[in-house]
Amino acid sequence: MAKKTIAQKEPVKLREKKLSNGNISLYLDIYRNGKRHKEYLKLYLIEAKTPIEREQNRQTLATAQAIKSKRLIEIQNGEYTFTHQFKEDTPFLEYYRNMVKERNTPDTRGNYGNWQSCLRYLELYCDEKTTFRDVTPEFILGFKDFLESVEKDTHKRRGPRRERDVFQGLSQNSKASYFRKLSACINHAYDERIIAVNPLRGIEGFKDAEVKRDYLTLEEVRKLAETPCRYPVLKRAFLFSCLTGLRKSDIQKLLWGDVQKFGEFTRIIFKQKKTGGQEYLDISPQAEKYLGERGNPEDPVFTGFTYGSWTSVELQRWSMTAGIKKNLTFHCGRHTFAVLMLDLGTDIYTVSKLLGHKELSTTQIYAKVLDKNKQNAVSLIPEIG
Repeated sequence: MAKKTIAQKEPVKLREKKLSNGNISLYLDIYRNGKRHKEYLKLYLIEAKTPIEREQNRQTLATAQAIKSKRLIEIQNGEYTFTHQFKEDTPFLEYYRNMVKERNTPDTRGNYGNWQSCLRYLELYCDEKTTFRDVTPEFILGFKDFLESVEKDTHKRRGPRRERDVFQGLSQNSKASYFRKLSACINHAYDERIIAVNPLRGIEGFKDAEVKRDYLTLEEVRKLAETPCRYPVLKRAFLFSCLTGLRKSDIQKLLWGDVQKFGEFTRIIFKQKKTGGQEYLDISPQAEKYLGERGNPEDPVFTGFTYGSWTSVELQRWSMTAGIKKNLTFHCGRHTFAVLMLDLGTDIYTVSKLLGHKELSTTQIYAKVLDKNKQNAVSLIPEIG
C-alpha cells in the first residue's frame, strides 16, 4: 500500500486584507515553530483605473513578493541549515538593560528615567530566563494586560499590602510610555537580527490621554512681572520661558556662548535636551531683557537657577502674591508662550517651529485650548434679554 504524502505547510504566505477605503493591505502570514504571525508590510494596492496606477500596483506586488522571498530564506537559514542567523536565545532583560544604559547621558536623562521605570515593571512581568524566543505576540499582549492591572510603584512596596492602602494604577500616559519603550526594544532587536519576525506587527499600543495644559493670560504675565519674587533668578527664568517657550531644562543649560547677535535680533542657538533637535530661536527685545548682563561664553546665562521642590513652592508663593489662583508649574511658561502666540494671530506652523515640535499634531493641542472658531461661534448667539 502506497504511503500517503503529507504536504508540508508553506511557512510564508502573501495575503490581502480589504480596507474600508477600498484599498487592499498586503501582509505576510508566517507559520513558524507551531505559531502563526502576521507581518503587515504597509504596502497597499489601490483601485487602479489608469495604466500608471496598474503599473504602481504591479510594482507594489513585486515588492511584497520580494519581502516574502526574503522571509522564506531567513526562516530556512535560521531553522534548517543551522547557520544561527538570528539570536533568539539572547536574554531579553539583559538586552533591555543595555538599551537603558545607552540612554544614561546628560542629553537624555529625562528619557532615561522613563526607560528605567519601564524596566522595573518588565522585571515584575518576566524573569531573567526570558529570552527573545519567548517574546511573542502573546507575550506583548500579556504585558499590555499587566500594565492595565499593576499597581503604581508596586516595585517600591516594602512588606504586604495593608487593608487601608488605596489601590492606584498606572496613568494612561505612563502605560503608553512603557509600551513604547518595550516596542522600541523589540524593533531594535528585529533590526539587529536578534529575531526573525517582528511580533509587534498588528498590535496597537496605548493612546496618550489628553492632559490639561495650564497657562497664563497676558494680564497674568504682566502681574507676575510687576510682583517681586524671593528668588530673582527664578523670576527671570520663568518670564523668559513665557516670552520664548523654552523648557526649564534648556534654560538651565543655556550658556552665553549660545546667545548671539543675528542682524537686529538676538538669536539663541541650542540643542533641545528633550528631543536632541538643533534649534535657532530669535527672541524679542523684551525677552532679551531677562537674560541679564552678558558673561563669558562658557558661563550659564541663568546662574544659580535650579529646579526642585523648593522652586516649585516658591513659584506658587510668587503667583499667589500676584493674585493668580492657578496651579503654577515652570512648564506653564512654555504653555503660556504657545497660547499667547496663537491668540495674537501667529499661524500654527510658525508656532510649531518656535516651540521646536517635530510634529504639527503636538502644536495642535494648543490650538484646541484656544479654539478661535468656537469662540467666534458662541459669540453669534444674539442677546436673549
